[in-house]
Amino acid sequence: MAVFLFVVKIAADNWRVHGNPLGTNEIMRGMFGCKREVVVLLGADGVMCALTGVGWVLQRMVREGTVAWDGWGWVVQHVWQTVFIAGVVGLTRLREWPWTHTVFFVLHGLVMLMKQHSYAFYNGHLSSVYKQRALLLGKIKELEGVSPVTSPSATEPPVADIHTTHLTKAPSARERRQSLPHENVLDIDRIVAAIDSGEPLDQEQVHVFERVLKWEVDALSDELRGKSTQPGREYPRNLTLCNHYEYVVLPTVVYELEYPRSASINWYYAAEKAAACFGIIFVMIMISQAFIYPVVMDTVRMKDEGVPLAGRFRRFPWMLLDLVFPFMMEYLLTWYLIWETILNFLAELTYFADRGFYDAWWNCVSWDQFARDWNRPVHNFLLRHVYHSSISAMKVDRHTATLITFFLSACVHELVMWCIFKKLRGYLLILQMCQLPLVRLSRTKWLRNRATLGNVIFWLGIFTGPSVLCSLYLIL
Repeated sequence: MAVFLFVVKIAADNWRVHGNPLGTNEIMRGMFGCKREVVVLLGADGVMCALTGVGWVLQRMVREGTVAWDGWGWVVQHVWQTVFIAGVVGLTRLREWPWTHTVFFVLHGLVMLMKQHSYAFYNGHLSSVYKQRALLLGKIKELEGVSPVTSPSATEPPVADIHTTHLTKAPSARERRQSLPHENVLDIDRIVAAIDSGEPLDQEQVHVFERVLKWEVDALSDELRGKSTQPGREYPRNLTLCNHYEYVVLPTVVYELEYPRSASINWYYAAEKAAACFGIIFVMIMISQAFIYPVVMDTVRMKDEGVPLAGRFRRFPWMLLDLVFPFMMEYLLTWYLIWETILNFLAELTYFADRGFYDAWWNCVSWDQFARDWNRPVHNFLLRHVYHSSISAMKVDRHTATLITFFLSACVHELVMWCIFKKLRGYLLILQMCQLPLVRLSRTKWLRNRATLGNVIFWLGIFTGPSVLCSLYLIL
């Protein structure tokens, strides 16, 4: 109700001064003044989404053995992702789109980049699992044809050296990842080497080797099923064009073989979210036109008139005060627009039942809690493909992996700011990296277990951060 009455007041003031509820309406004219560019934007966005199919083609080649994922496969994928995002950013510079077009296209391009990365690297991992399972199935077949010797065999490894405690547990991908020590992985390699050697094996070796290999095969099969609950969705049967493009339109950036799905579409709910989406955009335009656009044009005027940097900085405190509340409203409305209206609208139309797009981030008492709660889809992506991948691939500790994750996220946010303001300053990157010492501070004895104080500090950052950033980019 407060936002509605606020918009009514803006419209009334615009009508009194300009004879038009939208005021001077520069933002709307910038967005839709050139209809040809709107058509180009939508067409480019469709082509961009279609080009994600390159990742599907590569995974088909990996499955058929044309390309090895552990060889050139992941290299080709990284090269393609670099070309893809460079093309997205380059097109915005080439067309010289207004900031509204640029923000939409670049953010959607980053979403498509994350989707491609998750699709490629999860399926690439499963391709390695599939090859390993095929290898072990072949070794089990060979073991069935072995005629064991009656006397104890001297062939390595002896049964006493094989770890078998895990065989009492039901074989699963979870048990394989979490319960098995590293020695068990070496056991598999030694067993395969023993079978390949053709040396004689005794009855006990054949029996234990077969048990270990069958347990491993069953665990690998469980990993190939992933979260799928229906036959026909496990790897590699998921590598269909339909499956790929279905994933592209789902409101998630983490690829799974199957997602929880709803039984039907609530068209009333979908219409409500669609109406809310367009209504929120209209409110955001009204606020930007009335309170943010004049401040921006004032800074442009100062630069055009050659006002020195010191003179522009004297205007900084007043600019900050002018922008604090409008930016706070725009921040909240942007969050509501994306995570409540757009994602829920897509989820309803695609039968996507997992609606955990955010948690109650407004109750956060620390910045690490905010990073987890405000954007669950991207948090889940960073957790799987940056944080855990850094630990497993780069062999770093948890603190270093956290630093890498925050730094990558900050670089991507800075890229968006570069696309909007057409200049690289690093203010957003620095402020985001400052969250790390603030996280450590929140765990000290002065702030730990003081939820109200932590929440106040958090909201002070939310209020001042966006306006400080915008003011810095405009003045410098």
